[in-house]
Amino acid sequence: MKNRTKKNSRFSIWSNTLGIFLLGITLTTISCDEFVQVEVPSTQLSSPLVFENNSTATAALVAIYAQIRDSGLLTGNPKGMHVKLGEYTDELTFYGAGGQTDASFYNNIVLPTNTDVKDWWNTTYQQLYATNALLEGVENSKSLTSFQKEQLRGEALFIRALLHFHLTNLFDAIPYVKTTDYRANTKIGKIGKIQVYENAEADLLESEALLGVAYISSERIRPNKATVQALLARLYLYSGRWAEAANSASAVLNNTTLYADDHNLETVFLKGNLGNIWQLLPDTDGRNTLEAETHVFLQGPPPVSALSVAFVNSFEAGDLRRAQWIKEVTNGTAVWYHAYKYKAYNNSQGSLEYTIVFRTAELYLIRAEARAQQGELTTALEDLNKIRNKAGLGNSSALTAEQILNAIVKERKSELFSEGHRFFDLKRNNLLDEILTPTKPGWDTNDKILPLPETELLLNPNLKPQNTGY
Repeated sequence: MKNRTKKNSRFSIWSNTLGIFLLGITLTTISCDEFVQVEVPSTQLSSPLVFENNSTATAALVAIYAQIRDSGLLTGNPKGMHVKLGEYTDELTFYGAGGQTDASFYNNIVLPTNTDVKDWWNTTYQQLYATNALLEGVENSKSLTSFQKEQLRGEALFIRALLHFHLTNLFDAIPYVKTTDYRANTKIGKIGKIQVYENAEADLLESEALLGVAYISSERIRPNKATVQALLARLYLYSGRWAEAANSASAVLNNTTLYADDHNLETVFLKGNLGNIWQLLPDTDGRNTLEAETHVFLQGPPPVSALSVAFVNSFEAGDLRRAQWIKEVTNGTAVWYHAYKYKAYNNSQGSLEYTIVFRTAELYLIRAEARAQQGELTTALEDLNKIRNKAGLGNSSALTAEQILNAIVKERKSELFSEGHRFFDLKRNNLLDEILTPTKPGWDTNDKILPLPETELLLNPNLKPQNTGY
């Protein structure tokens, strides 16, 4: 049992945060069909006014994407899952000073009082509150057209499913919040992961029906039907619904007009790559990704974390990803490594890279796994080898279903590192104890689920009991 200490909180997930997102929207013009400049002072953006026209309603939606980019689970800054869960598992080694929250993740001593856990919880529910506020505003609008309502609703339902999906995979039982009614939300309790998945699936299926195949903007910065199908494929994979996972992945991959997996590893993470399904736009033109700013360091020792030596050495000989997606930094005889997928860590003349949330390589690996689980070994190997061949490797020598599935776990490790997948892949394959116990002295089997923030348990007794082991 991990010890807990009590700490006061001035914020609850059920706080009224509508003003943060709707009254404080920053309306910036990036291009005429992406962001729309609106000549209304932010202090005058009351909820009804926001939904009087498509420009301000879209700006409210875009503000949520900006919040997802800058804070919470999916942010590319050092507080995001791509760093914290990399430290928590076997991707990253922590080099910073003691007392940092990164040390708690790296040493697997995350407590209910951990500020990053609290921030993940609170920030994500703030984002969900804003999403539900948008859904309600769109539904009640008498000015928006049917098409505009469907587009905005489809995107918001996708966001709601995405955020709850990540929360339940971290915390297990959670509230699935569908309203801004504080009276209802203060009474809401937790539901199990299966029920969360069911709610997320319902949101996604409606979203899939509402959104079109084409992107609503000239770039892939607003979710479309394929974005929803990509998340459905992941959800079905995590649920063990193999046929549906394969079908959802195929729905995207079969659209070869819009999507193609790039065989040039140098260009995979550029903003215009055809393997990109959905991306988050930087906050200003000329800035690039928070991921590059976070992972890249030019001299050692690393400021906080770096790729673990064991992880770097796990790549097969001749794997081009080792050469092109990892950078070596030396200081005398000392050597460190950092992720180098996103290379533009400084500003540029026009943004070169956007944060990629979904890309086709993941879908090939999802489909490979789903096919192998169904005994479709030949086509599973075809998908697996597509990813291997892109990396300069020969076809897999795996023959049996078990061998192919093991090879896919290994391939996901090499292909998706620093993108926030490793913890979830080990967890759903029941490999966390096997992989981490020998190398992480602080690892405990109860660490498969994070603790609920203690402050939230005090504020909302319906969230009790605390997760096992905390």
